[in-house]
Order: sequence, then C-alpha cells, then structure tokens
Amino acid sequence: MKIFQKIGGFAAFYLAMAYLVTIPIFIFILDYPSIVEPSQKMDLIVNQTALMYLTNIISYVFFGFFLILLNLSLYEKLNDKSPNMMKVATVIGIIWGCLLIGSGMVANAGMTQAIALFKDNPDQGTTLWCGIEAVANGMGGQNGEILGGVMTLLISIAGLRSGLLPKRLNYLGIILGTIGIISIVPGLTDLCSVFGMIQIIWFIGIGVVLLKQPQMKAVYNLRE
Repeated sequence: MKIFQKIGGFAAFYLAMAYLVTIPIFIFILDYPSIVEPSQKMDLIVNQTALMYLTNIISYVFFGFFLILLNLSLYEKLNDKSPNMMKVATVIGIIWGCLLIGSGMVANAGMTQAIALFKDNPDQGTTLWCGIEAVANGMGGQNGEILGGVMTLLISIAGLRSGLLPKRLNYLGIILGTIGIISIVPGLTDLCSVFGMIQIIWFIGIGVVLLKQPQMKAVYNLRE
C-alpha cells in the first residue's frame, strides 16, 4: 500500500473522531446552538474560553489540515481512472480545508480580542464578537455545506466509475453530497447538521478502505 493512502486513512478517522468529540461538547456541554442572545453568548465565551478555544482547534483548524491530507490521498488513489473529476474535487476539498482552518483561527483570535474589550466595555465586546462570529460561521459553512457537498459528490462519482471504492460507500457519498449542496438553499440550512452526522459514517468508510491492503479479499467484498 502506498504510504500516502495510509496517511489519508488515518486522516479520515481523525475527521470522524473530531465530529464525535466536538458535537457533544457544542450541544451538551456548551449548549451553544440554543443560545441566541449575543450577551449570553459573550458570557459563555468569557466563562468557557479554554474549552471554546480547544474545540475550535479540533473541529476547524486541525480538521482543515487533515481534510487536505485526505483529499490528496484520494486524488492519488482515484486520479488514474477519473483525472478531471478528481482534479476538481481535490481543489474544492483543499479550498474547503483552508476555509475551515481560517474559520477556527479567526474565531479564536477574535474571541481573545472580544474578551479583552468586554472587560472594559461589555457592549462593544459583544458587538465585536457578533461580527467575528458572522465571518467565522460563513467561512465554516454554517450557511450551507456547498463545498463539502460538491467535494463528496465528485469523489463518490469518481469512486463509482473507477470501481476503486465500495459501491455502498459511493452511493452514501452521492446522497451525502446532494444533502450538502441542497443545504445552501435558504430555509434548508438545518440540513448542515444532517450532512455532518452522515459524513461521520462516510469518513469512517473511507478510512477503512484506505487502510486496507488493496490485494486483500476484504476490499473486494466491500465492492459488491
């Protein structure tokens, strides 16, 4: 097995793990999605700075880096059979990864500035965070997973055409990619949560395939 495909397999498992670790933190520990008042969000940030910072690192900054590695690994695996499609998918995947890295870094840097300002002027600190959050959310795909959707869809179509990825995983990826693309439509952005949950399964499946030896019978069984 090519070493870079093995790296891609580990990257895929990290991406799934990042979802599994940070989603419960955001929903159950920080309860961030249910907080709508800017002043309450600012209070949470001040009281949970370290946890917010760490969560952004795991789910955005590191996530983006490992996403780039996964895309390059899949390009190496599928490029021979679907060169044009994989070029587009890889470029989109790298752009998505870079935006996620930027989103996490903007959020963490902005959080530090907002907290410092909040100590002297709570209203200005809260206003600053509202602006920073809007930018970070836009870069992170909170208004629709168009980049992740297109990337997943193209990779799955390439995998289906080449026969180098399991058919079931490709069909799942096509459904997942479609959901991501649709989530950009106004009123359907809640599908971003569905996209994230299904993508956990897709990342795990991709990780298993990349870490398996190509000549092993188990790989061929997965294609059925």
